[in-house]
Amino acid sequence: MPAKRIHRVVQLLLAQLLLVCAWQVQASSISGSGAVLAANCANCHGTNGRAIGAMPALAGQPKAYLVEQMRAYKEGRRTGTIMHQLAKGYTEEQIEAVATFLSQQKR
Repeated sequence: MPAKRIHRVVQLLLAQLLLVCAWQVQASSISGSGAVLAANCANCHGTNGRAIGAMPALAGQPKAYLVEQMRAYKEGRRTGTIMHQLAKGYTEEQIEAVATFLSQQKR
């Protein structure tokens, strides 16, 4: 992979991490809005979880599956390039809210 592309990927990952950190600061005021929280997923998983490309689509997945995967990332039972770090920033209430929202989206 060319150095320029690696640099761009790192920039995108850092930008998403900053977004997650910003959301953590506002988490108490968001009150678990699934649609608002799911916007963080759009960089990799597409708007409303409808992925374009190699990333898995989240839209229409069963809520229980989404919750379990986020918990697995959060608890270190599942690894990924960045998901295991992002998942740690969500409360159980927020994970439930995001999973509810994404599970209700059309694939």
